[in-house]
Amino acid sequence: MTTWANMNLQDSASPIMEQLILFHDHTLMIISMILAVVTYMMITLAINKNINRLMLEGQMIEVAWTIIPAIILVFIAIPSLRLLYLMDEIQSPTLTLKTTGHQWYWSYEYSDFIKAEFDAYMMPQDSDDKSMFRLLDTDNHTTLPMNSFIRIIITAADVLHSWTVPSLGVKTDATPGRLNQCSFLINRPGLFYGQCSEICGANHSFMPIVIESVSTNTFINWISNLSE
Repeated sequence: MTTWANMNLQDSASPIMEQLILFHDHTLMIISMILAVVTYMMITLAINKNINRLMLEGQMIEVAWTIIPAIILVFIAIPSLRLLYLMDEIQSPTLTLKTTGHQWYWSYEYSDFIKAEFDAYMMPQDSDDKSMFRLLDTDNHTTLPMNSFIRIIITAADVLHSWTVPSLGVKTDATPGRLNQCSFLINRPGLFYGQCSEICGANHSFMPIVIESVSTNTFINWISNLSE
């Protein structure tokens, strides 16, 4: 990656994340218009010398500044609620992956296969691999097929953790004694990075997540070798 790319989050790699970005832009445009109107009104009030000492009320303007914000909130709430329902919806999954948070690493188990499990630890910082991202790479990548609905079942073995991959639009808490789930579809190949997003202890920032998206045939070959 270039230096400029290293300074930014990764591009979206799932339909949900694309929708989240569109909703962000939609809301930001509304906020920008509100800011422009309020700024204009404040400036005109500051430089206007006209004063009406006899005006005690303005019912029309009061009705307007009550109804207009309510309409604006509707334009924000409808796409927001739609996105919330889409994020909670679990499609018929092609693959189920169980993720367990530990202090301070992640364990993965491919529930649809026999003996397909491994732990993912952060790569040591003194590694000679120059292509490795500091504090973000793991010794074992979590390989998943693209263009398939993936269900993630998330729990923790000790304290609260949070399994988060920004480019996939996923952030789900890992709670001891409880199974939480989320789902996503990866629409392009690549490596997608994340981290634990819950303050889970002294080494909280050393729990990276690496998702490797591959074709279905490549995934089948990989999982076959893992299960042997």
